[in-house]
Amino acid sequence: MVIMATPLHCSETTAKPRVAVVSSPGMGHIIPLLELAKRLATDHGCHVSFLNITTQASAAQTKLLNSTEFPPNFHVINLPEVDVSKLIPPDSQIMTRLSIIVQESFRCLKSVLLDIGKPDALIIDLFSSHAFEVCKELSIPVYSFDTASTTLLSLSLYLLTLDKEIDSDIEFVNLPEPIRVPGCTPIRTEDLLDQVRKRKSEECKWYLLHISRIPMAAGVLLNTWEDLEPITLKAIRENPYYHNKASIVTPPIYTVGPLIKETEPITESGNECLAWLDNQPPDSVVFVALGSGGTVTSEQLNEIAWGLEMSGQRFVWVRTKEVGYVVSSWAPQSAVLRHRSTGAFLSHCGWNSIVESLSQGVPMIAWPLYAEQKMNATILVEEVGVAVKLAVDLRKGIVTREEIKRAVSLVINNGGNDDDDEEEEEEERNLGKVLRLKARKLKLSAEKALRKDGGSSYDSLTQLTNDLMVSRISS
Repeated sequence: MVIMATPLHCSETTAKPRVAVVSSPGMGHIIPLLELAKRLATDHGCHVSFLNITTQASAAQTKLLNSTEFPPNFHVINLPEVDVSKLIPPDSQIMTRLSIIVQESFRCLKSVLLDIGKPDALIIDLFSSHAFEVCKELSIPVYSFDTASTTLLSLSLYLLTLDKEIDSDIEFVNLPEPIRVPGCTPIRTEDLLDQVRKRKSEECKWYLLHISRIPMAAGVLLNTWEDLEPITLKAIRENPYYHNKASIVTPPIYTVGPLIKETEPITESGNECLAWLDNQPPDSVVFVALGSGGTVTSEQLNEIAWGLEMSGQRFVWVRTKEVGYVVSSWAPQSAVLRHRSTGAFLSHCGWNSIVESLSQGVPMIAWPLYAEQKMNATILVEEVGVAVKLAVDLRKGIVTREEIKRAVSLVINNGGNDDDDEEEEEEERNLGKVLRLKARKLKLSAEKALRKDGGSSYDSLTQLTNDLMVSRISS
């Protein structure tokens, strides 16, 4: 059932913009888009309608969007659930499945947008690109929100050209050299995201289709800030490739991050976790969480447990008591990363987790599992310099307990292994300190970006709001 919102009747020249926001299902997309929507409502006075795709929605998604903590100028509108059981093959991957769910859910999009009074703009995520056709008919500008890194966006836009230039039988991952993305650091083929590893797959076709529609957007919103990805932001704004009709015309870029949960409900187990952290020394705890989409074998779980034990360091592990604290299913991630005792984050390197960790000044131990996470891990280690990367034992196909011990000890203890020579031990000790220093500098720059007196990300949303008001008047 669609929840109706009453159209606002205000002076068109003075009323704050009315913005609709929609996300494909999945907490990794919904959380940052929801935070963006709340920020538009609370900090910039926009009247926001959040369109909730209910088909195959998780319990966590439903609970989050049923919150009563939204401001009065923020409304959640549930799109009718649709039956996609006969449309999605049982062996479909995530990109195909989400694309079809969104496509079918948007059959009512035109009527919903008209019912809420035809908003001044619709903000969508990558998988919701089906909205462009409807919004073109209604003359509603569409803004694309990218839930991943600017590096992935720049690579993806370049892949559109590369896909046309190389023989269709050649896979991107089999190219002899790294992919030289215009103006950016070359991307190693082994770091490519899963969705483009097989060019003839449905996953790759859907992905490139969604990317090809980005130039139709009035602007692109990025969950980043200027100091986190300066080289790539400069490239996508200034390199001729991204502004050439012969290749691709990139819409205006708005950096609006970090977008992270400022508050979250704390369960009893969450309170116990935070109480345990209160009794630990500063920067002494490694937080281990591999994301909702990551799965590891029982053998690998055993190696994690042994590696943490062997390191002798304190830990909070979301899964697996005075040395470590084990949470069976969930921990208040934002609160844990903000806590003074947290000294490192062992993560799968999803972009949301990266943004959350670095905006709190916490260095990372990178363990990429799927999607674009290998590329993210490389960025963290080689460009940003705030992480160490776990190495997989290729013979065993796992990350060994010794490797986990090495990484945890390096970042938390700032020391080498007992059998290291003195020079190597000093180098590792210094590296651990450097990681923490760089992460803390990014925390300060993230705070600065969000300041209301000249913060770059705050000003970007102010500019977006002003652009929408000008667009409404001119139309």
